[in-house]
Amino acid sequence: MVEDSTCLGPLELSGGRWRVGDATRPDTHWVEFRPDGFFQHEPESEGQLVPWSRIMDGIRITWGKRSWSTNSRGLYTVRGMVATRDGGWLHMTLRHPYEDHPLRFDQHTRPYRAVDALRLEYLLRQLTTEGMLQLLGDPDWVGRAVAYLGGGKNRWITTRALRQAAAEALAAAGPGSP
Repeated sequence: MVEDSTCLGPLELSGGRWRVGDATRPDTHWVEFRPDGFFQHEPESEGQLVPWSRIMDGIRITWGKRSWSTNSRGLYTVRGMVATRDGGWLHMTLRHPYEDHPLRFDQHTRPYRAVDALRLEYLLRQLTTEGMLQLLGDPDWVGRAVAYLGGGKNRWITTRALRQAAAEALAAAGPGSP
């Protein structure tokens, strides 16, 4: 088991749960990985569950105040950090009914390395492609995948390298809990 405050870009372990976004500040948005799906936390709301079985494809991360600001999908600094501080979005396509669905998260005060955010995105895509998203509901499995993907050099990487790193993380993390 990994320790609290372990992170991969906007994904962080806190209180034994994996969350995308800053759950420590009041009045913030974040997405929690639960055994039954993504759970969107919002201020002044009971939240919203998106079951794993509804997620078809298209998981990607964009940055900015609004979910339709796709121009900020890849704004990174010369030093390889995420450039915007306005928060981000997990976008996905849902089935029954078919719809594009964004989940909002507010950024932590710490900066995110671009390579970590991209590795997280490709891990989510790989899990969706292979029909294994439910593994995100297993905190130990996510911890093993994050331990594999975290760290390393912050440099320019290719789509091929990102896909390969995600596939290797799946293999390294092993099978999830039954």
